[in-house]
Amino acid sequence: MTTAVMDPNRAPVAFGRRAVPQLFEQLQVQDPAHKVRALTSLCDLVHEPERLYQTVTGGFLKQLQVLLQDEDAAVRSKTCELLQLVMNHSIGRSALLASSLLTPLSDLMDDPSASCRTNAHRVLSSLAQQPAGAEALLSLVHKLMLKLCQLEKVRQEKQEEEQELLLSTLTSCSRLDPLPALASDGVRVLGQTLTHTSPSIRREAAAALMALSVPADGKQQVCDQGILSNLLVLLHDRNLDVQTNTAGVIMNTVIIRPGKYLCLELGVIPVLLELLSEEEDEEQKKRRKTLVIYCLRALTALSEAPEGRVILSTALPLLERRRNEQDEDVRRAARTAIKVVTWKP
Repeated sequence: MTTAVMDPNRAPVAFGRRAVPQLFEQLQVQDPAHKVRALTSLCDLVHEPERLYQTVTGGFLKQLQVLLQDEDAAVRSKTCELLQLVMNHSIGRSALLASSLLTPLSDLMDDPSASCRTNAHRVLSSLAQQPAGAEALLSLVHKLMLKLCQLEKVRQEKQEEEQELLLSTLTSCSRLDPLPALASDGVRVLGQTLTHTSPSIRREAAAALMALSVPADGKQQVCDQGILSNLLVLLHDRNLDVQTNTAGVIMNTVIIRPGKYLCLELGVIPVLLELLSEEEDEEQKKRRKTLVIYCLRALTALSEAPEGRVILSTALPLLERRRNEQDEDVRRAARTAIKVVTWKP
């Protein structure tokens, strides 16, 4: 008779409904390796909806607060991994928001272990995707911005995922309420991050900056911080998402008079027209739709200035071509642009 080979990386799992309580009992032992094995088994189990429900409703999440503060980095990191899996379901997100886990989670942003920091950011970024989660994390925005400043000063490749996740959390929070990030010098910090070598970080930084440029104060700060010249460079970026988010920031900023005239001085209009004139097949049209709409809206605002209207009057054939697109959203944006460009005072 052959005997089953037990996985040394996982704790033995009891049968049926006893499995989850037994593993949480094992988390109370002192041996860090034993706790990691129990956490690994729990990570396997919570993929099953009934096990996840039992974990969340059985009062077991309270034990995780102690584990997030465990002396062993592997225990802290694996606990974050378990929380991220719990976060994949609405009942898990609700339970986390109702718990006292946010404070120890946020403390892990300064953890000496890179794995702990990254896994903690994964949980916070996932939580921020939901409005209730983003609202709960607004109080952490100042701390997130300070952490971003620290990462910007170092710019280590091994910390890029951590920085990308942090920026994603900031974006989600700032879309709900940009004021905390604006009050934390967010525009200046994000402006520096736009020059990062990683396209993923440039993409997330531009997305966060687009959220901050919605209120009037954010628009003015974009102008005052001299960021528009960096944005002009990013319109030529090879990454489509970077281009799209950058066009979104410009679209927001040119609504105010200083933004209009700074962009006119920098020669933004020819670059936006160049993006609009690119030849596209059907698949590219779908992928570039948001970029095209942002460009059209930015040009519409720029044409409100007499100088912009003069430049764009020579581009009417291109705008007419966009007005004949199949996509209704693109057609609508192009019609509005043409109406403003051809307006006679």
